[in-house]
Amino acid sequence: MRTNISHTYYVHDEEQDNSQSSSEPSVEIEVADLLVAYLEQIGVEYIFGVPGGAIEPLYNAIARSRRRGGIQHILARHEAGAAFMADGYARETGNIGVCCSTSGPGATNLITGVAGAYDNNIPMLVITGQPALPAFGKHALQESSCTGVNVLGMFRHCTRYNSLVSHPKQLEPKLIAALQRATRTPRGPVHLSMPVDVFRSPSTPAQPSYDLRQLLAPSSLVDEEAVDTVYRMVLDAKKVVLLIGGWCGEAAGSILQFAALIGATFVTTPDGKGSVSPHHPLFRGVFGFGGHASAEAALRDESVDLILAVGASMGEWNSGGWSDSLLNERMVHIDESEDHLALTPMARFHVRGRILSIFNRLLERMKDVSKHASYEIEHARASRDLDTRVSDPDRMLSDMDKYLSDATPIKPQRLMRELGLMFPPTTRFLADTGNSVSWSTHYLHPRDRRVGERRLGSERKRTLGRRKTSGGWLRVTMNYAPMGWAIGGAVGTAAANPDAPVVCITGDGSMLMNGQEVSVAVAEKLAVIFVVLNDRALGMVKHGQRLAKAEQIGCDLPPTDFAALARALGAEGFTIRSPEDLMKLDVEAMCTRAGPTLLDVLVDPEEVPPMSVRMRVLANVL
Repeated sequence: MRTNISHTYYVHDEEQDNSQSSSEPSVEIEVADLLVAYLEQIGVEYIFGVPGGAIEPLYNAIARSRRRGGIQHILARHEAGAAFMADGYARETGNIGVCCSTSGPGATNLITGVAGAYDNNIPMLVITGQPALPAFGKHALQESSCTGVNVLGMFRHCTRYNSLVSHPKQLEPKLIAALQRATRTPRGPVHLSMPVDVFRSPSTPAQPSYDLRQLLAPSSLVDEEAVDTVYRMVLDAKKVVLLIGGWCGEAAGSILQFAALIGATFVTTPDGKGSVSPHHPLFRGVFGFGGHASAEAALRDESVDLILAVGASMGEWNSGGWSDSLLNERMVHIDESEDHLALTPMARFHVRGRILSIFNRLLERMKDVSKHASYEIEHARASRDLDTRVSDPDRMLSDMDKYLSDATPIKPQRLMRELGLMFPPTTRFLADTGNSVSWSTHYLHPRDRRVGERRLGSERKRTLGRRKTSGGWLRVTMNYAPMGWAIGGAVGTAAANPDAPVVCITGDGSMLMNGQEVSVAVAEKLAVIFVVLNDRALGMVKHGQRLAKAEQIGCDLPPTDFAALARALGAEGFTIRSPEDLMKLDVEAMCTRAGPTLLDVLVDPEEVPPMSVRMRVLANVL
């Protein structure tokens, strides 16, 4: 972790040493130094990227910052990996993730990772270089300005703010505007492209003109009338169910306290599962992709007359394929994003605002609930009727025999069970796109899991404008869902919090796309455990084709020894064929070693993942 630093001076690469005459004039700072100073100010610890000539001045500024104990650079092996790492860093810290690349192909390589962050509302600053302004339109090497292959035009569709900084005086206003757009709802990536000569220009001012820490602090917007309306709805309801979505992270403690207070059960979306304990007595499972029948039943229960859907983006995977069990007139949609609320016109009521603030207000109002004698009687009856036996999440699973199977090759259901038992409660699990996320959503239930470090949320505990980590113990990517996201994301997560074990659950297809980023964990000595579900196929494609009775084509992969590949990259590598092989692992050593470990798990390729939501949507569309 970096130390507190001063922003009072910066010098060029030719550092002044002790032998330099004091009569020599001080060296002017560059625009690149001012950019880095602002990032230092808001608590950014790492920039993830791949260097090149057009962005060299930024790298010089990062090197100067690093020498005085400031920002560190982590070299990705591919620019998309850099964006995935910035995504993982942002989810872990609650701060903005920063990635950078040179111009041309470096910038276009970033786009997949940036698009994934855009569709998942991850705050990210993307910095790309450009050739010098006088070279625009002259076919300079890797030119990607408005007169070449226009990357600004490409980034326009996957960023919240997107601009060319064409003059040194533009940096401060454009950077501040970008950072505010990145951190204000709807959050997401922002892009600044800077020509190399602008990066190198002398900077006036010589240090930041503004303190962004307060400017970027989370706001607590609350519609008090809307909160009162929800409060009255809850008092009048006979039975309430909550749906906890992926944007409830900082508010999870307050939401769970509210659920317990009113005697309401809750379900989560796939991206909301990591915000709660799967052993909570009110938990009824995951609703949506990879989810549980118990969650569907909880929402379809005819006695339920109020569904509070909180922090759910209502995409295909986290709405059960836009299921009418959720999207109906019983629903009240509570969210900070107008974009999310726009997807639920059938809802009885909408509440927009910071979710933490809304539920803290509801809790305050519930303190007076004892004044409502009829509600107190109904609440007591509802509390007695709750079936707390479901607090054992294993009761929700669709196939207990395979969850406990000793068969070889190992069943993916059994693998998820063992991963939940093997690793300590502080572990961060990242499940990659494909079968990995469906198996994890349904079967991964870590033991002794609490809500994480969060308790009843405070709106006043703010550090450098960041929110508390909202990633939870399980992190997935929704909507855009690029394969290999979790590999880079795990590296960024581990860099942000090296004290917490990080487990990346990925597939062989994703590993073949982005597995080179394991080398980054080796170089940075990060204790990431990569668990590769090796079924010699693009598993979700294969099983999807079979379930749809489509042609079986384009999904088979050749046998690959990922353990050997990991060792070639400098990591530890183990081949796992059976549950017994898992039991032999020294988990403590893996979690504490200075470097990554890869488990090449040869799973049963014939096991069909829980993907009925996806198949239902495809069937209805096609």
